[in-house]
Amino acid sequence: MTEDFIRERITALRLKKGVSEYRMSMDLGHSKGYIQSISSGRALPSLQELLYICDYFGITPHEFFSEGEENPIIITNIMKKLTAMNDEDLSLVLSIVDRLNK
Repeated sequence: MTEDFIRERITALRLKKGVSEYRMSMDLGHSKGYIQSISSGRALPSLQELLYICDYFGITPHEFFSEGEENPIIITNIMKKLTAMNDEDLSLVLSIVDRLNK
């Protein structure tokens, strides 16, 4: 894993969320160019700041670093909703997922 991964991951998640670098910087309480400086390679977030960024996207650090997950925000939302379902509904969802994966 490289510094480029962190930069690219933040950019990809930001674009999926549909927010500008400026808006994300301001939402995180930084100057307007904070995220742009990360994206351009001039800076990297501290560990504390990376945790804030994960929280901003609604994902865990594990989900942030999971390279195979292209849509961690969607997956996290699905998982939250699945945990509230009863066994019958979970079985139904599983059968639908199985069918879609064929």
